[in-house]
Amino acid sequence: MANYLIIGASSGIGKQLAIQLADAGHQVYATYFNNITEDSLISYQRLNVLDETISLEGLPESIEGLVSCPGTINLKPSARIQPADFVQDFHLQFTGAINVLQSVLPKLKDAAQASVVLYSTVAVQTGLSFHTQVATSKGAIEGLSRALAAEWAPKIRVNCIAPSLTDTPLAASLLNTEQKAENNAQRHPMKRIGTAEDIANISEFLLSGKAGWITGQVIHVDGGLSTLKL
Repeated sequence: MANYLIIGASSGIGKQLAIQLADAGHQVYATYFNNITEDSLISYQRLNVLDETISLEGLPESIEGLVSCPGTINLKPSARIQPADFVQDFHLQFTGAINVLQSVLPKLKDAAQASVVLYSTVAVQTGLSFHTQVATSKGAIEGLSRALAAEWAPKIRVNCIAPSLTDTPLAASLLNTEQKAENNAQRHPMKRIGTAEDIANISEFLLSGKAGWITGQVIHVDGGLSTLKL
């Protein structure tokens, strides 16, 4: 069994992944920011990824897997986005990930093999209206994933998942009526919205030894939105 650290596991994909890994018998360490979370099978602690000094207590000497989940979905016309808005998103989604990665790197190196999973969005490689803000910061995450995969090979694998709209609290405002949910579902060739389980399942696979020859990839889990036109 492995030691896994999930940053931002109080809701959505991070919470679902933490539960799945714990149920599989792994030791799961997880963080939350505002939503206080407790689980008898998961070791939770509070963390602000933007703190100047990242403090993660009670971790073992080696970590086999690290997942960074914090993110935002701010959709609006580009003309209404202030430069400070871009910077704020960038700090949360990119700088926060860098802070955690640098802090945990020694523990990843101490593992025989380790895996890092980061999250992007389908909007980075598929142009979508009103997605300027989120696509910009997540585009940096995709570049970071490939660069680190090259730098940290062969001992640490780094991959990135690019989902489309997923039914999580983060996306609640986009799915809070039946009409919104149906309209968004119909945009996808699979005619449904993604679930936290959809993304957690591929994340769990990438963390595992079954994905031992996969690194430096941006994997689209998007109901076919990025590649299919029906």
